[in-house]
Amino acid sequence: MAEVKPMFQEVLPKQGQLSVEDITTMVLCKPKLLPLKSLTLEKLEKMQQAAQDAIRQQEMAEKEQQQITQ
Repeated sequence: MAEVKPMFQEVLPKQGQLSVEDITTMVLCKPKLLPLKSLTLEKLEKMQQAAQDAIRQQEMAEKEQQQITQ
């Protein structure tokens, strides 16, 4: 059976220090704050508020017209 030679040859330093870092540590990052309301919900609320304001203005205009005609 043929021997398989590794592609890379292992090299160890003859002087100095050899250090291996196997320890995994937790990395803390900034908390990501989520909005309480989604952007879509805020848009819908604005549209609803605008529609209610338009209805109120129409009702006030109708009341003024009725008062003028009386």
